[in-house]
Amino acid sequence: MSKPLNGWLVLCALLLCFMTVGATWAGDERTAIHADANDVQPLLPGMVAPAFAARTVENQPFEFDPSAMEKPVVMTFFRGGWCPYCNMHLAEMRKAEAELKDMGFEVWFLSMDQPSQLVSSLQDPEIGYTMLSDAKAEATRGFGIAFRVDDATIERYQGFGIDLEAASGETHHALPVPATFIVGQDGVINFTYANPSYTVRLHPDVLLAAAKAYKDDADKRLKR
Repeated sequence: MSKPLNGWLVLCALLLCFMTVGATWAGDERTAIHADANDVQPLLPGMVAPAFAARTVENQPFEFDPSAMEKPVVMTFFRGGWCPYCNMHLAEMRKAEAELKDMGFEVWFLSMDQPSQLVSSLQDPEIGYTMLSDAKAEATRGFGIAFRVDDATIERYQGFGIDLEAASGETHHALPVPATFIVGQDGVINFTYANPSYTVRLHPDVLLAAAKAYKDDADKRLKR
């Protein structure tokens, strides 16, 4: 083999190595617990949803496997039952949840609250939603929306009687940026909404429009 060809192969191998390392760094950065809500990197439509483990209200293990889905899923991540904006959003989602189920979707709500706090901490403990505890931050990190609450905010919360460690049972001080994902039955994300401002939430009508577009195969209109 000629020396120029050998050099070309070595160069290609190095480029491939750099691309692989870069992809690994990007993946690690996405799933990190970021220092600020503005730094999160939510998974986008077209990406495969990550598998994760969570806990139910009854503290039973719950496994999500994107390769073995029976129905499409709408996942909404919220901060916790202690958050007044989350309670308002959950109340607002009542109509959307019923319509989403009628369309054939599973509808899940995930927070950092430990199982014993998932429902009891809500303003309406009888809300009747499928609630999942992501206290270990596995799903939140997997979807790229985890950030750490800074010490000053933790101290301010404590002044309001909010104890993040008591709520989650963990010491990571992590929260999700409030977000909603539609995951298709093929395990691929079809819709993403995430806002670093916890006071701004997805309107139920927008979510329903996105869900109807998925059911109508609107995402396939340009495929041949």
